[in-house]
Amino acid sequence: MVAYAAQIAAQLGANIVKVKLPSSHLEQPEAKKSYETNHVPLEKLADRVRHVVQSCFDGRRIVIFSGGPKVSDEKLLEEVRAVKAGGGFGSIIGRNSFQRPRVEAIKLLGSIMDIYGGSGSAR
Repeated sequence: MVAYAAQIAAQLGANIVKVKLPSSHLEQPEAKKSYETNHVPLEKLADRVRHVVQSCFDGRRIVIFSGGPKVSDEKLLEEVRAVKAGGGFGSIIGRNSFQRPRVEAIKLLGSIMDIYGGSGSAR
């Protein structure tokens, strides 16, 4: 559903598409059959992110993944690594930074910048 929504946004002319992180759950039997027949990998989050990015004219549109509820630092950094590995252009992490003490938030944001900047390690 997320890939389809992203594709529709791109077809409507969006240059930047914001979507939630996709889950591996496929509700509709027709969609499940199509994904299985075409061997679209859905097991890893990075694979699902890659599929969403590909649905936006094969990455010719910027795809940003929105955040969710506050999670542990490690879970958030794991999601950020998956977005980067899947070719996503960034993460919206407001709640996960603003609901932390300032010092912790700055450290977390530094770690996220390191991942997207290429070092891949957390501070």
